[in-house]
Parts: sequence; C-alpha cells; structure tokens
Amino acid sequence: MFEFDGGVLVPIFSMAIPIVAIAGGITAGIVRMVLKSRALELAQRERIAAIERGVDISKLPSLPGGIDDSDSAIFLTPRQNTARQARGLMVGGIVTLAVGIGLGLMLGLLNDGSEHVWAVGLIPTFVGISLLIASRFVRNSADDEHGTSPGAPRA
Repeated sequence: MFEFDGGVLVPIFSMAIPIVAIAGGITAGIVRMVLKSRALELAQRERIAAIERGVDISKLPSLPGGIDDSDSAIFLTPRQNTARQARGLMVGGIVTLAVGIGLGLMLGLLNDGSEHVWAVGLIPTFVGISLLIASRFVRNSADDEHGTSPGAPRA
C-alpha cells in the first residue's frame, strides 16, 4: 500500500507558501491598478459626454481619486504634498520607534542577563528616531519655503 512520506512534501509546501503569497500580492496590485485605471477612464468618458450635451461642469461629480487616495498626490499643492510627506515620516517613525523599544524590552526580559541582547532593539529605535527627525526637517523646510514661522498654526 502507499505510505505517506512527509520528508518530500513538507519542504515543497514550506517553499510554496511564500511564493504563492508574493505572487498573490503582485497580482492583487496589478489588478487594483488596472481596475482603478479603467474606472477613471470610464468616469472621464462619462464626463466628456455630459459636457458635450451641455451639462454645467460644476454640477458634475468629481472624478474618482480623492485627496485621501494614495494615487492622487499629483493633485495636491506643494504645501499639501510636503505636509503629507512629513505626516508619513512621522507615523513611520513612531511605529518604528515603538517596535524598537518593544523588541529591546522583550529581549531584555526574556534573557537571563548574561548578554546584552536587548541592544538589538536599538537598531529600529534609532531608525524611528531618525524618521521623526526627518519629519521635522521636512515640515520646517516647508515652513521656510512658504514663509510661515515654525510656531505658527498650520492650515
């Protein structure tokens, strides 16, 4: 009779899981991009047809892809784009800083005290700090460029 031997199948399946995950992620990104492009194209055609029929432009709905959409950065003013970049750096810095501190604490608590393994957490901690500093530089450069003082309220 046929006897199951896990020695062959386990390595194959263990390598297939990340390959399928990566291929699925790439495929999902491509499908999303194609669908967004098609929706934008259809909305533009509908808008052109309405304009040809004499409909007032102000009464037409806006095109898909609002300010919160990640692909709409080309529609932002330079100040909004800089503020968005600074906000992204700040969020990334806070998350990376928290991961570094958490990793250092976890390794420090799990260690018996013979080695300084907690120091591994310093790497993401310093990356997080550098992202926060970069966020501040980006925000200050935007303030200098637009003639506002760093302490002034932002619009």
